Amino acid sequence: MWDRRFGREVYEVFSSFVAVEYEEFADFVTSILPGMRDEFMVDYIRELTGRKEYEKVVWDTAPLGQTLGLLRMPAMLRRHLKTAPRIYSRLKLGGESKKSVLEIIKRWEGLSARDMDFLRDEVEFVIVTIPEALAIQQLSDIFDEFHRHELKIERLIINNVIKDTSSEFLLTKARQQRKYIEILHDEYPNVTMIELPMFPHEIKGVDKLKDIRRSLFEEET
Repeated sequence: MWDRRFGREVYEVFSSFVAVEYEEFADFVTSILPGMRDEFMVDYIRELTGRKEYEKVVWDTAPLGQTLGLLRMPAMLRRHLKTAPRIYSRLKLGGESKKSVLEIIKRWEGLSARDMDFLRDEVEFVIVTIPEALAIQQLSDIFDEFHRHELKIERLIINNVIKDTSSEFLLTKARQQRKYIEILHDEYPNVTMIELPMFPHEIKGVDKLKDIRRSLFEEET
């Protein structure tokens, strides 16, 4: 996607004074511009949503660390692009386009801004956690990061909640979990919370998925 929108134009500039193959150039640009791959992945999801071909687009992101890094990418790239004009403003494209690199960078910056607006205005974020001490501690950082980028978490799914207390072991574990679940309700009173029970079997096949659906969307079924 970067290649289609910007790659060949920028390559035309660099290849006019540096002998470099396109593949090597693309790897170089990817390494010096933080988060470029993530930026264009977010932009692809924005485009997919805008086509209205689907009722909803469900985006299952990577685990915590990678996802928080991804959320920082549009803002980070915009910061980089704000300083870029001082470096690239005098470079002109040869060939047919005759555009300056500065023009290309401005278009690129606009794309990054649209992607951040998309994340803020059109994406419903759902966080999945478990009722354990470490997971609860990590949530604080997650909510702080989302707030920093003006992103709103709509729902919190508490996974693997023990509902069956037929043995002393399960009863003890359920009591431990309940303490952390209460902490979550106290800390995030404005977030919709759904307790997803721990199932005794792997979730494979349509029937098992229907069990999950009933738990997740009990009010809607």
